[in-house]
Amino acid sequence: MIQGKNDFSHSEIWSDCLKYLKERVPAQTFNTWFEPIQSLSITEKELFLQVPNKFFYDWVDSHYSDILNKALETVTGFNLKIKYTILLSQDNIKATAPVIDESEKSKPVVTVKSSVKKTGVIEKGTKINKNYTFSNFVEGKSNQFAKAAAMAVANSPGRTSFNPLVLYGGTGLGKTHLLQAVGNEIINNNRVNKVVYLSSDTFTLDFIASIQKNKSTDFSTYYRNVDMLLLDDIQFFQGKESTQEQFFHIFNSLYQHHKQIVLTTDKNPMELKGLQERLLSRFKSGLNVDIQPPDLETRIAILQKKAEIDKLDIPYDVIEMLASKIKSNIRELEGAMIRLLAYSSLLRVDINLSLTKKVLNEIVGSKNYANTTVSIEHIQEIIINNYNVTLDMIVGKGRKKEVAEARMTAMYFARQFTTLSLKSIGLYFGGRDHSTVVHACKWVEKKYSESADFSRKINFLKSELDEDL
Repeated sequence: MIQGKNDFSHSEIWSDCLKYLKERVPAQTFNTWFEPIQSLSITEKELFLQVPNKFFYDWVDSHYSDILNKALETVTGFNLKIKYTILLSQDNIKATAPVIDESEKSKPVVTVKSSVKKTGVIEKGTKINKNYTFSNFVEGKSNQFAKAAAMAVANSPGRTSFNPLVLYGGTGLGKTHLLQAVGNEIINNNRVNKVVYLSSDTFTLDFIASIQKNKSTDFSTYYRNVDMLLLDDIQFFQGKESTQEQFFHIFNSLYQHHKQIVLTTDKNPMELKGLQERLLSRFKSGLNVDIQPPDLETRIAILQKKAEIDKLDIPYDVIEMLASKIKSNIRELEGAMIRLLAYSSLLRVDINLSLTKKVLNEIVGSKNYANTTVSIEHIQEIIINNYNVTLDMIVGKGRKKEVAEARMTAMYFARQFTTLSLKSIGLYFGGRDHSTVVHACKWVEKKYSESADFSRKINFLKSELDEDL
């Protein structure tokens, strides 16, 4: 213990606090939640610490405030308070976030004024999430065209043939991210004066409120005078005849004045029931782009980006396991990572494959997952017996058709029935890299869909492996 807080700098005090914490929490917890914190200054009553983001602050404040206070008191011998600041990365926001008194438990909120004037009747503004930008949108084959189209309208609003731009796809695939990225790009570069982003639900509620207050004209005037309209989830217009009628006239006015319109929906607009035909024809006149579920590599990149943004230390093999088991919904994928962090923190254990498996079992259920205990050696044995090849042949460099097929099939089943990473599987097959394993899995899936004989063989091999679970 040091004798007096004024005898040491804030950095020395914090360094001693980190040593105290490192001895008392799991290494994964320390690396994730304490190492990124930086000390800023110290006074007679307070130690000022800087954390990377609001999510980070919320987590540390709710889970580790007691041990942090204990560390500080042990190191200094004084009952100091901890105050936090949040490091902001937006260029247009000063990096001096509000200081938070831990005793008050108040949460920092960064607010950005909207450039859109209020009508005085319908209170609204451009409530765009500043974190939704093109730079942190992870691009893959499933969303490449959608991102390119969104960037095009952001760079030249109202001056492309992509008006309206309609982004459609399932829940949690990034439609709202791209929609708000367009708004952020426009606002940050001052390309137009008035941008409005809102959901179709909010639009409907505003319209109803204007009717109740006999202010329908103000409602219509407000929207006709914007330069860009970003409208989320237009599927909720289905069956709302009066709302559709109002939106139809607003749409026509904006379109005729070359104002940019960007919309999102959960399916192809042509498949929406309960929308007026004339509205559907307007949507069809622009560009409709679908966003598909991301492939494995894109899902891995999304989680890596999330970890990078939130400054989280997540092992690659854990990220790969999460990405390989949650395939259709990015929101669910990110939620699984947060759940994993929660388990690690509350149980005070390191994040590893065993903990990840437990979390995944709760999220996606035990089917085809919890009992995947077949060894890769057993998979190789099954393949060798059914393909009339040797182990040396499938781990070697031979490229004969039968050997190559046996090798790729073995890799495919290793991916399906084990929790090994792509890199680890490749090591079992002569030190091949992860891209070779990915190629093998895609080749098997493609041939399975094209060849009845091959699909019967795969089903037979799978049945043999299923018996061993």
